[in-house]
Amino acid sequence: MTTRNLEFFFKPRSVALIGASRDAHRVGGAVARNLQAGGFAGRVMLVNRRSAPDAAHGIYTQLSDLPEVPDLAVVAVPASQVPETVGELGSAGTRAAVVLSAGFEEIEGEAGVALQQAALEAAKPYLMRIIGPNCLGILMPKVGLNASFAHLMARPGNLAFIAQSGAILTAVVDWAESRGIGFSALISLGASADVDFGDLLDYLANDWDTRAILLYVESVRDSRKFMSAARLAARLKPVIVVKGGRYAQSAQAVASHTGALAGVDAVYAAAFRRAGMVQVDSMAELFDAVETLGHSSPRFGERLAIVTNGGGIGVLATDELTRLGGNLAALSENTRHRLREALPPLCSTQNPIDVLGDADPGRYRDTLRILYEAPEVDTVAVFNCPVGVASSQDAAEAVIEVHQTPRKGLLTNWLGAKTAQTARERFTAHRIPTYETPDQVVRAYMHLIGYRRNQRLLLETPPSLPQAFVPDSEAARAVIETARERGGGWLSLAEGMELLAAYRIPVVQTAAVVTPDEAAAQAADWAVPVALKISSPDILHKRAMGGVALNLQTPEAVSEAAQGILAHLRQHQPEARIEGFTLQPMVPKGDNHELILGMTTDPVFGPVLLFGQGGNAVEALNDTAFALPPLNMHLACDLIERTRIHRVLRGVGGIAATRIGDVALSLVKLAQLAADLPEVVEIEVNPLLAGERGVLALDARVRVDVSAPAGDAHFAIRPYPKELEQSFELSDGHRLMLRPIQPEDEPALIQLFDAMTEEERYMRFFSPMSHVPHQLAARLSQIDYHREMALILTEAGLPGQARILAGVRIAGDPNDERCEFAIGVRHDQGGKGLGIRLMQRIIDYARARGYREIYGDILRENGAMLAVCRKLGFHIDPGSESNIVRATLTL
Repeated sequence: MTTRNLEFFFKPRSVALIGASRDAHRVGGAVARNLQAGGFAGRVMLVNRRSAPDAAHGIYTQLSDLPEVPDLAVVAVPASQVPETVGELGSAGTRAAVVLSAGFEEIEGEAGVALQQAALEAAKPYLMRIIGPNCLGILMPKVGLNASFAHLMARPGNLAFIAQSGAILTAVVDWAESRGIGFSALISLGASADVDFGDLLDYLANDWDTRAILLYVESVRDSRKFMSAARLAARLKPVIVVKGGRYAQSAQAVASHTGALAGVDAVYAAAFRRAGMVQVDSMAELFDAVETLGHSSPRFGERLAIVTNGGGIGVLATDELTRLGGNLAALSENTRHRLREALPPLCSTQNPIDVLGDADPGRYRDTLRILYEAPEVDTVAVFNCPVGVASSQDAAEAVIEVHQTPRKGLLTNWLGAKTAQTARERFTAHRIPTYETPDQVVRAYMHLIGYRRNQRLLLETPPSLPQAFVPDSEAARAVIETARERGGGWLSLAEGMELLAAYRIPVVQTAAVVTPDEAAAQAADWAVPVALKISSPDILHKRAMGGVALNLQTPEAVSEAAQGILAHLRQHQPEARIEGFTLQPMVPKGDNHELILGMTTDPVFGPVLLFGQGGNAVEALNDTAFALPPLNMHLACDLIERTRIHRVLRGVGGIAATRIGDVALSLVKLAQLAADLPEVVEIEVNPLLAGERGVLALDARVRVDVSAPAGDAHFAIRPYPKELEQSFELSDGHRLMLRPIQPEDEPALIQLFDAMTEEERYMRFFSPMSHVPHQLAARLSQIDYHREMALILTEAGLPGQARILAGVRIAGDPNDERCEFAIGVRHDQGGKGLGIRLMQRIIDYARARGYREIYGDILRENGAMLAVCRKLGFHIDPGSESNIVRATLTL
């Protein structure tokens, strides 16, 4: 990812339009009009090779005639001329271009793809950035720039909107204009050949002019880049996304329930959730989100009070709130007492509060003031339906009056069309969110609550694993190599169970045999009822094909069933390759629940995990949820909680509660398997029996692709880099572990800070911090391994339990060129060489990562750290008279 030169899109000093036209009905004419009418303070230059030059009006025939090099170029020439134009602009010094021209990757055949690549190659030597091609353009209202052929100029504001569809962008501009909502930036990405969502999210995350980001997404090209940037942006400000093309069929072959259920919408939704973004379902909801974010304050909380002059409206709003998982505030007795004193006797002081149809402005005013003073209320939604005995407009003015000194979040709905229009305009003028229907109010409220909940999810500290988990890597690799020798494909049931066992997922005893006689002999050895299953690479759904016999009591019954299965398959699927049979002891279901755990490989986001209700009717029940790996216990529990079966697992109707922790741990192990073995592209464990005694896998389907590339590049989120772990022994015999930090380490990280002296804290943070707040500790321990790295030295123990003795971290810039280091060592660990060991290790990592330079800011008085840096070859810049010096090492 890179934000290099993106500032020339957002704040250019001069703009040139290449392909300007005098015809207002052509793209070049519309853009020329918009550039000149938008209020842009910089120079606007129009290039039209067919027009006579007119320097007085900024019209030129050649790029070489321009009086200055434009910061930003808008290109509206035929596609065939774009590469040459881009190259000419780049050589002149232009560093940003918006290519409106169509006729590239979106056209049939390879010609368009080649033309698009030629344009990128022309820009590359000059580090020129390109938005487009085939886009509407960009609007930067804060600087008066309308470099688009949109029909309106947007108002200045603090919302940024990025869309892959120009039509969606113009619709949002039009809608927002009627409501007085403004934007910091509107960008039509088009084909996203160069600048994409990831680049812009990185830039806007740190843009002070942008308070919230809205996205219209049809597809993502680079999932890791997107997820890394989205996770950063969503930690800093709300990111609202609507997905287009949600129900397109997945391009992958569907050979398992997991693959069938992991459609486009489910995977994108999992990605958005993991990044901390709020997904809305439609353009209408996106408009609602614009209304909410454009006018709302940060005072919104999760306890909602509803005020209405019509009981039915309150009921509808409450129903929608309940459906979406929201909460009504429980009014205190003091608040209800105050409401009873202020309102007529027939008014309801329960929440929703019904002020009755004849409510005058005073009734609205008194009720809102009481709720604003109620500590148990965070947000108020006020509804009004028109009646003949009271003025809706006067009621609106009363609400506006109370909200002049707001202490709570406020949302409004004045029902009707003609009667309500003036009230809505007044609300908009006072930056109070207003909506046309009660359900829109509730959905908009839940957008904000969803964002808050996502933020909590991002910051919650996961518990340590309930047990040490060390997979048998040698056994797992042996299974994969055996599959590799035969060209990959689906593993046998016995091999699949062996792979799960290697990752410490409890499995039922499984034996592979070839003939009916061998099956009978194995059954005789076990002397228990058994399940018999056909073993064939061509038969995945064994039960559906008549390849399963259950509860066989005797060896004779096993032999007879095996012969029957063979006869059935010879008749109904004669082409199937039969390798033999698999036997398993029958496991009584009892109060256990049948669950499904799965992993499939999405063409965009890579490995995706599934959890849900298992058994034969998985697809019919569709009680499943998806998540992107890697997982920790907290994320695994969140995945489980998003299914209906979760409520059953907690214990209902006299059925004992399932050990949900064991289920969550199995999901964590499955995610680790996917990270360690990139050749495994699909897994399905169905059923996984789960009950009060733990979990047990009864069946497993595993597919191996020998052509899958090694490493973790296929993960949208870089998994824990286990390869960086290093164990070593100190001179005093103590053995320590050097490893990347994990989210579970937050408590130990806080303990490390608490163990520092006041002087050490000042040396590390340049301020006399007395404690580390949870948000900072979570940010330091829940890192994105793709863009930063933190290595810690710990004593023996699980993450979250092992004491941290020292730590070092680097954070890279978005251009992947430079990284900044920071280091801390417990004062009681001095003199052991830990600091220099950590610095050497992080330097080696930074060099391998491809950074060109590593640097750090150090207090002049921190002689020990300066000595370490000098020893490692850093250049110490004495700098200004400041108390801080910079140490820099070229890698």
